[in-house]
Amino acid sequence: MATLMGSESPCTGGKRRQCNGNIVTKFTTSRITGQGFSRGTQLPAGLLQERDKRAKWHGIPTLLQKLYESSHPNSDLSQAHSLLKVLSSQLSMEAMSFVTEERKTAQESTFPNTYTFDLFGGVDLLVEILMRPTLTMQKKKPKMNDDLVKDCLSVLYNCCICTEGVTKSLAARDDFVLFLFTLMTNKKTFLQTATLIEDILGVKKEMIQLEGIPNLSGLVQSFDQQQLANFCRILSVTISEPDVGNDDKHTLLAKNAQQKRNASPSRAEVNQVTLLNIPGFIERLCKLATRKVSEATGANFLQELEDWYTWLDNALVLDALMQMATEEGEQSSTESSDESSLATSPLRHRLPQSMKIVHEIMYKVEVLYVLCVLLMGRQRNQVHKMLAEFRLIPGLNNLFDKLIWRKYTASNHVVHGQNENCDCSPEISFKIQFLRLLQSFSDHHENKYLLLNSQELNELSAISMKANIPEVEALVNTDRSLVCDGKKGLLTRLLTVMKREPPDSSFRSALEMFVAIFNNVPQDLFFTWFCFFEHILYCIIDSGCTSRDVLQSYFDLLGELMKFNIDAFKRFNKYVNTAEKFQTFLTQINSSLVDSNMLVRCIVLSLDRFESQTEDVKVVEVLSECCLLSYMARVENRLSFLFRLINIINVQTLTQENVSCLNTSLVILMLARRKAKLPFYLNALREKEYAEKYPGCLLNNFHNLLRFWQRHYLNKDKDSTCLENSSCIPFSYWKETVSVLLGSDRTSLCAIATYIDEPFMDLDKDLLED
Repeated sequence: MATLMGSESPCTGGKRRQCNGNIVTKFTTSRITGQGFSRGTQLPAGLLQERDKRAKWHGIPTLLQKLYESSHPNSDLSQAHSLLKVLSSQLSMEAMSFVTEERKTAQESTFPNTYTFDLFGGVDLLVEILMRPTLTMQKKKPKMNDDLVKDCLSVLYNCCICTEGVTKSLAARDDFVLFLFTLMTNKKTFLQTATLIEDILGVKKEMIQLEGIPNLSGLVQSFDQQQLANFCRILSVTISEPDVGNDDKHTLLAKNAQQKRNASPSRAEVNQVTLLNIPGFIERLCKLATRKVSEATGANFLQELEDWYTWLDNALVLDALMQMATEEGEQSSTESSDESSLATSPLRHRLPQSMKIVHEIMYKVEVLYVLCVLLMGRQRNQVHKMLAEFRLIPGLNNLFDKLIWRKYTASNHVVHGQNENCDCSPEISFKIQFLRLLQSFSDHHENKYLLLNSQELNELSAISMKANIPEVEALVNTDRSLVCDGKKGLLTRLLTVMKREPPDSSFRSALEMFVAIFNNVPQDLFFTWFCFFEHILYCIIDSGCTSRDVLQSYFDLLGELMKFNIDAFKRFNKYVNTAEKFQTFLTQINSSLVDSNMLVRCIVLSLDRFESQTEDVKVVEVLSECCLLSYMARVENRLSFLFRLINIINVQTLTQENVSCLNTSLVILMLARRKAKLPFYLNALREKEYAEKYPGCLLNNFHNLLRFWQRHYLNKDKDSTCLENSSCIPFSYWKETVSVLLGSDRTSLCAIATYIDEPFMDLDKDLLED
């Protein structure tokens, strides 16, 4: 076999067919071993030209050879730019087909021109050309032509999307990745640079450290608002923890072990701190998130939007057109960098109004995502204070009807980066990110009252006074200058549109946010404003909703509305006025205790409180009449819930989603302990084991769960506070009860060990061992 390294001519006789394969093999091998040929410039020009037609290289190796020769350090690069334009035209057609032909992946399509360009060293050559100014010893760095830089970046991006492995090879070059950020200072090359960086960081094995970017603070402060919004697409990759699967499904045991191994802050957490230290960064994001955009009107809005979105694969095309608008505006007038300047651009006036709105929405999705991640990070208190100070919530409230939850909704084309099977349009993505942000903002933080307006805050105060309940300190301390403006607060607007959503709408999961907002706030507020209580009961009992996620949200909110509220149980009895309705309600609860256990906990806690208020005539009346309270008052029903709550979980399957089952079972036993009935319940568990012919199984499992509970909660300030606030039981009593249950004294009637016969003790004794 003829080889490139042999003395025999590779292009003679019957060996012609093997020549191309040998060249490709040699280049492929050299890329793996680092030895041998590395680029087409090392091959004889005659050989490349002779083999070009047969191999269908379309002259690319020859052009690369000329590009290399014309791009030496002392060249003005004008000829190199002309050659690159020729190459670019050949490669751009393949990139366009990748984008438009059903979004095929690189593995599913063949792109011979891009593959050949990379194989013969084109990618490495462009990286060299781009970085050449950084290698000079001169104090004043030579400046490359902006158009040449743009074309180099565009070709590299085309190679990334069309040829497998190019993006990863670029991501492995830390010097090049950091260099790309320096190109973002030039507005003319910003868009191409940002797009390439976004792709590279998406596949980079190790998260980049933002503090390693030269003069990051100055770079970010130099961005105009449009550039900053685009930069958020990049930031989202650098501040989010690596995806380890569904967070709710990831076991707490594994999470705790991971936290032990990684005691120091993660790279994502370090990057979050780096961003927060940039002067004015959060304030500018708040302005971006809340800035207004012109509204589309007319009956053809939906069709217009769909026609445009059928060929707009991602934000890249939108940004390109918007950049054209900006550049055209620059030719006629001096442009400032805000939204008003874009509005004056002639081309922008010719773009469809719907496209301008989609463009703004897609930016806001990225901005809200960054804010949401920062709100959930270690610096959440600092971020909370800043978001309140910069009036993020009032700003979003002003956008709610006109942009966030408009009367019309967009079509269901997928968004760049989403799974093709997902029906997420830009507007749906925007709504989801908006809801996530509000949930993070409201999660057990006193700033949750900023979602109301002044009138609604006054109503809360009046309800507290009427019920003779002390006002919540956080409510009293709320700065009225930072709350929502207008006739309705953001929470009011959101609840109003939630009532109009179909019962199984994915947006219904936003109801969980209301639980966080109004934990330990007078529930009468919901009855006064929204008549929301009956609506929730309708959705659970009469709507036919079967979505577990949505039903869980209903159960959680219903539990929060009913907890300790005697009027709520009275209204429940009025709505659930037949045996059939009550049975349907119980069936929904029993169908998945993982979803409904928080409601079960609320009923148990409320019943316990009402039974201590028998001097109140209304309480006594409701206790005797309410079918739900009567059902839970029967000890056999409470025991039934306890059996199943313990049985559906174990230490190895505990997640953030189902750990509430363990806490609900503890609530039942804590209340029993208060009434000196704990031995009765533990003995009932033992009898249940023997009746099921699995002696020791249930109690050993519960013992292991409680051992895990101690490890998990005793070092979790936030989690322990949530337990105390949601149950109104001091956390000290939680700890004490767990310690009593785990007692080793087998003579104690309140210790689990007493009820496990010796042969069946510690079935899983090593489960928690490190």
